[in-house]
Amino acid sequence: MSDWHKSSYSGGTNECVEAREHETGADVRDTQNRELGYLSFTRAEWNAFVETTLHSHR
Repeated sequence: MSDWHKSSYSGGTNECVEAREHETGADVRDTQNRELGYLSFTRAEWNAFVETTLHSHR
């Protein structure tokens, strides 16, 4: 699994989410509440999210 990382759009605050991609999809967690765990998404779900996000910011 890859390391957790934040978006470059997050700036210097910890008010964001972190993601880590892996072979079967991705996991997402809140940077302020890491101890609460994370949500897992399949590769198809994660790709759909990324594509939708990219297209909505153009």
